[in-house]
Amino acid sequence: MIPKHLFCSVAFAAAAVAQAPMAKPDPQMKAVLDQLAALKGKPIASLSAPDARKQPTPADAVAALMKKRGLAPEAVGKIDNRKIPGPGGMIPIRVYTPKGTGPFPVLFYIHGGGWVIADLDTYDASPRALSNAANCIVVSTHYRQGPEYKFPAAHDDVFAAYQWTLNNAASLNGDAARIAIAGESAGGNMAAATCLRAKAEKVPLPIYQVLIYPVADSSMSTPSYQENADAKPLNKPMMAWFFDKYLNSPEDGAKPWITLVKAKLQGMPPATVITAQIDPLRSEGKMLADRLKAAGVPVQYRNYLGVTHEFFGMGAVVDKAKAAEMFAAQGLLSAFGKPRSK
Repeated sequence: MIPKHLFCSVAFAAAAVAQAPMAKPDPQMKAVLDQLAALKGKPIASLSAPDARKQPTPADAVAALMKKRGLAPEAVGKIDNRKIPGPGGMIPIRVYTPKGTGPFPVLFYIHGGGWVIADLDTYDASPRALSNAANCIVVSTHYRQGPEYKFPAAHDDVFAAYQWTLNNAASLNGDAARIAIAGESAGGNMAAATCLRAKAEKVPLPIYQVLIYPVADSSMSTPSYQENADAKPLNKPMMAWFFDKYLNSPEDGAKPWITLVKAKLQGMPPATVITAQIDPLRSEGKMLADRLKAAGVPVQYRNYLGVTHEFFGMGAVVDKAKAAEMFAAQGLLSAFGKPRSK
């Protein structure tokens, strides 16, 4: 039996851990957050989805800082916008091709935005960085969004776009035998869900997955949710708003395509999992990495201190973002191996 005074000490320590104060952003991250605040956006959770889509984004804040500093977006060899057929109509995609002759390995990339907001423009920096750092073609896909289109519409579009990428890699000067998948936030969720679905439907799996602060648990009760309930640019009220707009019911949230940490993860591709300290999704990202490892999947995991949700892709103004981009690229390059000769 634990003595009463020790029991109280243990209980107090547990409570202190559960209610750890939110960390402070490092100076570079703070500069982005200050610029975002200066754009005077309204709280997403107080808005309709159409109005929320018009609000300034972290990407807008980065663009403003870059303009002040005379910086241009990272250049790639070629960018091609097109539309491909999907289950609910045409799906916009953007193809980033590095300089060189190819054929290149291919990264299928899924942007974030809680299945409700954001688009290919919002998440333009990450595909540029990954195309260059991993010397690969990046196929970035959009998808139908809630509340106009509820679960699993976005997941269905992403799976259709992934299959299109498999079938059309060669026409893009890509190597169909070397296709990986990546996503941020809700996109990270759909990247992992695409792997689960590909296995279930006997569609060729990606050879690697990069999951960047993925949505992996709908409970919103983890330690990082408590710690970062009021964080910027993502907080607990926003996540509740996203779930409400995309899911048909709370029961959808328990399904393995949403709560990935309870999915059967055996046989999934090797993974890089990246999380941010000041992010409600940090705990579930770490939990997903641990569950993948427990299922026998090789995993490289890294949590970046002093940065927030959405930091990935901010490499032009946040050094830790550039480091995270390079960490993701290392995993991809290892998986892609030596390029095929023509």
